[in-house]
Amino acid sequence: MIEHYLKPDSTAQAIELMQQHLGVATYFAGGSKLNAAPTKTEKTVAISLANLALDKIEQQGEALHIGAMCRLQTMIDSELMPVALKQAAAFIYSRHVRNQATIGGEIAAVQDEALLLPSLIALKAKLELAESGEMDIEEYIASDKQGLITKVIIPNVNLTCLGYNIARSAAGLSIVTAAVSVDKTGEKIIALEGVAPTPIRLRDVESQDLKGELLEQAVADAIYPEADIRGSVEYKRYIAGVVVTDLLAECQHLAEEA
Repeated sequence: MIEHYLKPDSTAQAIELMQQHLGVATYFAGGSKLNAAPTKTEKTVAISLANLALDKIEQQGEALHIGAMCRLQTMIDSELMPVALKQAAAFIYSRHVRNQATIGGEIAAVQDEALLLPSLIALKAKLELAESGEMDIEEYIASDKQGLITKVIIPNVNLTCLGYNIARSAAGLSIVTAAVSVDKTGEKIIALEGVAPTPIRLRDVESQDLKGELLEQAVADAIYPEADIRGSVEYKRYIAGVVVTDLLAECQHLAEEA
């Protein structure tokens, strides 16, 4: 439960406050995760990022730099944002939540429904951390997730990428979220959420030139989801295979036309 709310005026001051209150403090972005179950924080000190000017969206050549405090609805409304990230942000059905939640907060939470992360993996996103500089998003997910995210960098906004979220209703729990990208050389990335404790990339499947039912089966064989109220193991494997196969076929078609 938050008992103290601190509002630093610089990134350096925010880091200093975190060090002073180590163990009991958390960074506070939009607050959509810290104030609601199941991610409600037990920390007592909130260090607000509101005054740090981390909400800008800037294109630098082919790269897109997105401030960690950029709201999800702002991403959807931005003309600079890749289609895949607009899609991913829209997977969060509530506009009220999208107006509150930030891209940095969604990444840092890495909760069960990490709906943006597959698309960020497929887009080869990098994170800028205040303490340690740039880090691949896959490396961040696999790490102990320490540090203040200040920026998300999409190296190539023109990369062909599509994502899809399977849920029983717009407001229902996500069953599987998938994202696929294909570059000009044909290199592909396949990322999934909902089939493992954290979002994963299917590198072994990517390395094979599979299509149709063979690809569906390869995806199903590569994942080990758990049965829960959202579906059985068999269903999750089946639907993941179908969605990835459809996305990859569409991405390859779009990449060839580009």
